[in-house]
Amino acid sequence: MRKILTLTLAGAAAIAAFMAQLGPAQQAKGKSANKSTAIPAADWPMYSRDSTSTRHSPLKQITPLNVGKLKQAWTYRPAAPVATAPAADNAKGGGKGKGKGGGAPAVNAESTPIVIAGVMYVPAANRVIALDADTGKELWNYQAPGPVANRSVGYWPGDGTNPPRILFTVDTNMMALNATTGKIDPGFGKEGSVNVEIIWGGAPYVYKNLIIMGNNNGERTDGPAGDTKVYDARTGSELWRFRTIARPGDPGYNDTQWLNDSWKQPRAGVNVWGWYMTVDEERDLIYMPVGSPAGNYYGGDRPGNNLYGNSIVAVNATTGKYVWHYQLIHHDLWDTDLPSAPTLLTVRKDGKQIPALAVISKNALLFILNRETGEAIHGVEERAVHKGDVPGEWYSPTQPFPLKPGPLARTSFNKADDFIRPSDTTPEHYKACEEMWDKAGGFINLGPFTPFGFHEAGTPPKSYLQIPGVGSPNWGGMSTDPATGYVFVGTSDSALTGWIEKKVPGGNYGNLTDGSPLTMDRGAYTGPGPYAGFSAGGMPCFRPPWGRLFAINANTGEVAWQQVIGTNSRLPEGKQKVGAVGSAGPTSTASGLVFFPTSDGFLHALDSKTGKELWSAKLDATMGANPMTYAGKSGRQYVGGVSGGSVVMYALP
Repeated sequence: MRKILTLTLAGAAAIAAFMAQLGPAQQAKGKSANKSTAIPAADWPMYSRDSTSTRHSPLKQITPLNVGKLKQAWTYRPAAPVATAPAADNAKGGGKGKGKGGGAPAVNAESTPIVIAGVMYVPAANRVIALDADTGKELWNYQAPGPVANRSVGYWPGDGTNPPRILFTVDTNMMALNATTGKIDPGFGKEGSVNVEIIWGGAPYVYKNLIIMGNNNGERTDGPAGDTKVYDARTGSELWRFRTIARPGDPGYNDTQWLNDSWKQPRAGVNVWGWYMTVDEERDLIYMPVGSPAGNYYGGDRPGNNLYGNSIVAVNATTGKYVWHYQLIHHDLWDTDLPSAPTLLTVRKDGKQIPALAVISKNALLFILNRETGEAIHGVEERAVHKGDVPGEWYSPTQPFPLKPGPLARTSFNKADDFIRPSDTTPEHYKACEEMWDKAGGFINLGPFTPFGFHEAGTPPKSYLQIPGVGSPNWGGMSTDPATGYVFVGTSDSALTGWIEKKVPGGNYGNLTDGSPLTMDRGAYTGPGPYAGFSAGGMPCFRPPWGRLFAINANTGEVAWQQVIGTNSRLPEGKQKVGAVGSAGPTSTASGLVFFPTSDGFLHALDSKTGKELWSAKLDATMGANPMTYAGKSGRQYVGGVSGGSVVMYALP
C-alpha cells in the first residue's frame, strides 16, 4: 500500500476559514460529471481555460479604456519548509537537515495557475498549493513524494460518489487530491495514485469523466512509444490508448509512410508533448497535436512521410477511434513539432458557418482546417522543396503550404538583403556577426524547409541555416476571440545552424538524445550542441524585427494586424524595439484586450481590434507560460501569471 502523505495546516481555524471560502463547485458532491457544464465566467479551470483551447475569457471588467490603470494586486511565493536535523549532527557543525526544503521554493516557472470558484491551484516544485484567488493567501499545501510536473494541474469536478479532485503527475504516477482539503483521495487508483507508465509535463487533461494524457517520451530513436492514453477520472483505470505511429492497416497509411517496416522500430517522439489538448464537445472529438519522430535532424532510419508524426489527429473521445488526420510536415528533419493544441472557432465564409480549428507548428505556418473533416478552408498546396545530400537520408519532395495566411515569421535568408547592418543594431554586433559568418565558412539557406547538408570530418566548414529555427511559436500557442474570429499568435524570427555529420563518440547532439544509437546527427561550428543559432552577443545576425504578435482574421485568412512587441536593452536608445517573443502565448478577453508576455520581462495589454499597445508592466522575470484572467469571490477581475517563481496578479484599483 502506498504511504499516504498527510497535509499540515495551520490548525482548525485555517480549515474553517478555507471551507468558508469554497464555492458550491467544490463543496457539493451531487453534480454529475458525465456531461461537461458551462464554465462560469469568473473561472479559469484549465491550462487554456476551456476545452476549445481559445484561451479567451468572457470577462469585461478590465477594458481598453481602463486597462492603463492596472496595478499589482498581490503576489505569492511559497515559504520554505522548516528543515530539522538531529541535535548531535548540528553540534558537529556540519549536519545536514532532514527536511525537504532543498533551496529557495518557487512556483513552477512554466506553469499557468487554474482558478475554480475563487480558489487558485498551482504546482510548486514538489508541492501543490491552493490559494485564495482574491488575496494570494495560502489555503492548503500538499507535499508530494517528488517534483510535480511543472506546467499545471488538472481539475475534475467530481460526481455523486467522488469529491472534486486536483490531478497532477509525479514522475510516472498520476495522483489525485481532494480539492477541498488538499489531502490524498484514496478512491482514485491505489490510495490516490495510478502508475501511467509515462512522464508528461502537462496537466492531466479533463473532459467529462475522462483524463487524457500526453507523453514526454524523449527524443532518442530507441525510446518508448509516444501513445496517448485515456483514464477514468473516477477510478483511475485505463480506458483506451491511441497508437501514434501509424502502421499497415491503420487509417491513412500508404506505402510512403514508414518504409522498410521502420514503424516496427522502438522510437521516441511522435507524441503529444505540449501541455494540453483540445476537445470539440458537440462532436465528442479529441484533437491531438502530435510531434516529430526521433531523431530530430536525421531520419535515414525512418524513410517515408512518418504518419502520424507532425499531424493533427482527431479521434472519438469516448472510444479512441480514429476520425481524421492532417499532416503539417512530411518526414520532419527540422524538429518542427506541433508544440501547442489547436484552437477551435467558427469561420464565416461565402455565407456559410464552418466549424474550424487553427493549428500552427514551429515553422510559423498557420493552417485553418474544417474540424469535422480536416480539409483546409483557405487552401493548401504541396510545393517542391530542396533535397539534401546526407548519405542514407530520405527526403520528402514536397511540403504543405497554406495559401492563407502566409508565413508568420521569417522563412528564408539572403545575405545581401537580410544580413544585419551596423545601423540596425551596433557596429560591434555587426562585426561579431561577420566574424561568425567567416568562421563558419558562410551559411547556406535554400528557402523554407532547407535541410542540413552533410559535412565530412576534416573538410572545410559547410554550414547551413534553417529558418525559423528552435521554435516559432512554441508551447504558448494561440488565443482566439470567437466574436471576431481573430486568432492571436506571437512568433519569433530565429535560425538554427549546422550540418549533419557522423556522430562523434561522447558528443552532445541535443535535448534528450544522449546514448541514442543513431549513426548521424546535427553538428555545428561551435561544436556539438543542441541549439547553436545565427546570433552573436545574444542578438540575431539578421535584420530586425525579431518578434511580433499577429492577429489573423480566420474568416478571410488574412493578417488583420501585426505588432512588433518587446525590446532589447543591449541596443542603444531608439533602436531597442526589435521584438522579444518567448515561449509564452497570448490571452484575450471579451472586452477587447490581448494580454501577452515578452521575453524581455514585460506583460503587455493590446487592443485586440487594432494591435495598439495600451499598458505594460515590468515583471521580476520573464513569464515562461501563458497569462490567465479570472474574477475572485469579490467579483474583482485579475490578470497575471507566474514570474520568477512567484504568482503575480494585477487588477484595477
